[in-house]
Amino acid sequence: MNTAGRVASNGGPAVNEMFQTILTMMQKSQQDVEELKRECAELKASNASLEHQLRDGLYYGNGSRTPGFMTPAVPSSPQLRSRTPFLSPTVPALVPALPSAQVHHHPSPLGDNVLSSYNHKCRDIPGFYVVIPAGGAGTRLWPLSRENHPKFLLDLTLKGRSLIQATWDRLLPLSSPARTTIVAGPSHVKAIREQLPDIDPGNIFCEPGPKDSMAAIGLAAAVLAERDPDAIIGSFAADHMISGDEAFLSAVAEAVEVAKKGLLVTIGIAPSYPSTGFGYIRLGDKLGDDETPNARMVDSFKEKPDARTAAGYLATGKYRWNAGMFVTKASVLLELLKEYKPEMAEGLKKIGKGWNNPHEREKVLAEIWPTLEKIPIDNAVAEPAAAEKKVAVVPATFGWDDVGDFSSLSDLLPAEQNQPRILGDSSLVLTEQVYGGIVVPGSGRLISCLGVDDLVIVDMPDTLLVTTRARSQEVKRVVKKARDAGWANLL
Repeated sequence: MNTAGRVASNGGPAVNEMFQTILTMMQKSQQDVEELKRECAELKASNASLEHQLRDGLYYGNGSRTPGFMTPAVPSSPQLRSRTPFLSPTVPALVPALPSAQVHHHPSPLGDNVLSSYNHKCRDIPGFYVVIPAGGAGTRLWPLSRENHPKFLLDLTLKGRSLIQATWDRLLPLSSPARTTIVAGPSHVKAIREQLPDIDPGNIFCEPGPKDSMAAIGLAAAVLAERDPDAIIGSFAADHMISGDEAFLSAVAEAVEVAKKGLLVTIGIAPSYPSTGFGYIRLGDKLGDDETPNARMVDSFKEKPDARTAAGYLATGKYRWNAGMFVTKASVLLELLKEYKPEMAEGLKKIGKGWNNPHEREKVLAEIWPTLEKIPIDNAVAEPAAAEKKVAVVPATFGWDDVGDFSSLSDLLPAEQNQPRILGDSSLVLTEQVYGGIVVPGSGRLISCLGVDDLVIVDMPDTLLVTTRARSQEVKRVVKKARDAGWANLL
């Protein structure tokens, strides 16, 4: 045997051992990779669950939540628990409850003023005009709401009044039917008149097409400024939910007093959880006026934040939700618009001057309305004006929710413990081991659910939607897909 053969023969066991070691290491690495994948999947699931719990209010106290439309309580240490009594939880093992020492609640810098009661002398406020923008494409609550029948026309609280009727009822004590106006599209005017028979037909301002909130509110301001040069207007969306009417009326009355000083005034809602679906208002210094004890300057407006940023906002106590409520003199709003969007201001003033003449109104609307910029009032006026210290805020304690998706809607409805919310005839819904979610039995068919949690089921005569609460803000994506697929007749 030659030398090479002896080396191969002698080295055989060593080579085999080396290969065995490598194979073992590779198998171990593969196991580590699989374990890492599993842990990543579980961590992703736990993060999704944690975010959902934050949304549901489990972030606070013993797990019971204060809905967004109710006055929030002071948060305590977050404690995670199983989302359902029927499934074995995996989240607590991965994300243990945080000790209370790691969470600190910072009292609001408003101090005692947050509870100050603004004592307006009487309910009715002379010279105050209510503006209710009533728009929407019906996409966020589709197929329950549609383009020609948006959510403000629906009774979403099972109390026998639609959202726009509830808005009318809430604001009427501060004005009167003669000083309550609505801005709406042509396809909604008839239904609004049917639901609000006491409204003056001349106080429904019909916009030819949707141009977002600045054009809608600006149109009302321009028309009302012609009718009453000293008019103070308050804009309140037709499709929002509010609890605590006394606190609401007090906040609006105080905002009117601040508006008399020539400021644009908004109302800041005390956040009940770190929402990523709302914009925020950073509170500035107090106005220092005894007549308006709660009012402050607006430091800045913040766009919808991510979850971490939203939690940081709440921790400071210096932020409020931006509910899109604005109170100001009609003339002041038009002057601000002239400063920041001069072409839009000029066009709206022309419309306002010709509004009382039906022939002139039709002519000027056809000429000017299509040229107006489509922009929210926040971007057009509020944000630049806040940067120049022209915007004030009245922090409020009433509860509020914009009912922006089915998840928000489910929070407004009553339910038996560990059962889904039902909007409609509950006898049409049978459940077994089902936790959370919302069911809308709108077709008259029986809906049976077994072992599924947090589902959104909207069963209408012509359309069925099934999704989850966690994905409910994405419903408008399905609406777009339906339109692209040729189902516009169902939208």
